[in-house]
Amino acid sequence: MKHFPKKLTIDWLKTNYKNGTVTPLQVAEYIVEQAKEHQEKNIWIEPPVLEHIKQYIDNLPEDKENYPLWGIPFAIKDNIDLAQVPTTAACKEYSYVPKESATVVKRLMAAGAIPVGKTNLDQFATGLVGTRSPYGEVHNALNPELISGGSSSGSAVAVALGMAAFSLGTDTAGSGRVPAALNCLVGYKPAVGAWSSKGVVPACQSLDCVTVFANNLEDVQSVNLVARGFDEECCWSKEIPAPDYKRPEKILLAKEGVTFYGPFKDVYEKKWNHAVERLKHCGIPIEYIDYSMFQEAASILYEGPWVAERWKDLGDFVEAHAGEVFPVTETILRSGKKEEHTAASVFAAIHKLQKYKAKAKKMLESAVLIMPTAGGTFTREEVRNNPITANSQMGLYTNHCNLLDLSAIAIPEKTEDTELPFGITCFARADSESLLLGMADKFLKEETTTLAVCGLHKKGMALEYQLTEKKARFTEHTKTAAKYKLFSLPVNPVKPGMYYSQEGGNAIEVDLYEIPLSAMGYFMEQVPKPLVIGTVELEDGRMVKGFLCEEYSTKEAEDITAQGTFKMD
Repeated sequence: MKHFPKKLTIDWLKTNYKNGTVTPLQVAEYIVEQAKEHQEKNIWIEPPVLEHIKQYIDNLPEDKENYPLWGIPFAIKDNIDLAQVPTTAACKEYSYVPKESATVVKRLMAAGAIPVGKTNLDQFATGLVGTRSPYGEVHNALNPELISGGSSSGSAVAVALGMAAFSLGTDTAGSGRVPAALNCLVGYKPAVGAWSSKGVVPACQSLDCVTVFANNLEDVQSVNLVARGFDEECCWSKEIPAPDYKRPEKILLAKEGVTFYGPFKDVYEKKWNHAVERLKHCGIPIEYIDYSMFQEAASILYEGPWVAERWKDLGDFVEAHAGEVFPVTETILRSGKKEEHTAASVFAAIHKLQKYKAKAKKMLESAVLIMPTAGGTFTREEVRNNPITANSQMGLYTNHCNLLDLSAIAIPEKTEDTELPFGITCFARADSESLLLGMADKFLKEETTTLAVCGLHKKGMALEYQLTEKKARFTEHTKTAAKYKLFSLPVNPVKPGMYYSQEGGNAIEVDLYEIPLSAMGYFMEQVPKPLVIGTVELEDGRMVKGFLCEEYSTKEAEDITAQGTFKMD
């Protein structure tokens, strides 16, 4: 079978289609095999089946040029209709077979995109964890013990594991952003109404959005330009112009700081601090604001009468199928029928929220607010043991978004993170989606990687300039794990050589720099033999790139492992 990249992108597919090196049928065959390989991760409700996908391939027009998504495979969250395929919202008893596809699905298919299957989700899109489904807990794409995020869990993991170039999710309180952050993807939530919600199982109709997950910003925008547009058959649809890339005039950060939670909170805090340092070097003024208003607005969603909107749409079904709905989901849905959710309380919340909207609109004029997408994550077992609190914490920085009529984009702090991804979210006004694209583009292009140095490149030493001229920034003095040997190599000038050792190692002092990925290749060209750039484990468990040496070069070198550092005479 043709060799495929770990992650599918629109550009890779288009290039290979044009060159004739791969066909849509071969792509479909690959996706079907990948779905079988990852079956235990509970990604799909209607998994990719070749004979089903082939019917869409057979209907592709021959003219590729006039179809911007020709042959591009995409996954659909199973609360969004695909004609003649069951929609379950992760509840078998709720299942129905729609006669026509949701508006956004029809638009994507009209542009040549190929639906490959329906993905798992937190039942009725009620959750941010990806574990609330009778079809199984969706495993994180990078670490199966961790949550995938929800409710668009399967949609995110399908893209992260190369089973779709993009996928559709939904987002009422963060479902199109949290899974993006936890699986190292870009997650785009347009302004409410910019994409039609016709053909989507409602969560909170007045707040619901269809969203997209992809591996890069360019793919997100390609899908966005096709999917959006006014739909006269959708009462929530709005005329919102398609966005372009525009740099914001300022970045807003919370002056109170950020709260982190969960077993990985220390790692997340370090990653957030690194992200903030990158923001400071983006050339955009930063203003620190009182964030409490956004927190107060967020509390209205699940602590106020908006839960009654969900009960209005799903209450009759729940009452008729008592005990057949996922237990924690049923508990949450039933909270919408409490007697205190009166008409008066609804209007009181609307009036309160309107004040917040006015403040947010003024505050975000020509600006973007940036916060962590999530302040932590959990193992699936931890969420099982504490389902309500853990889920609530995952929405700490997401719940306010649609209530305040904002658009948002979740982007990875590091796009190649393979261990514990962390992401930030940019928020803008509904009429300012262009600022999201401009900010995300700037941040991603300024992406850095951490480099550990143990010798002449350390802060204040002779070769530090080779890093600083590449716009690398010193971040901290630290040590490696106690697993390395250090030698003084007999070269001119004398340099240290460090390598991993299973026995007799020590913790070696290193300096850490953040170097732009765009400059890393140029810097590596200056690294002479026997030195190499490899992966170094730090004392706190982090894995970073760093200077190592080939073991042969230490045969006649002085062993300085015991002193734990390199010093110039």
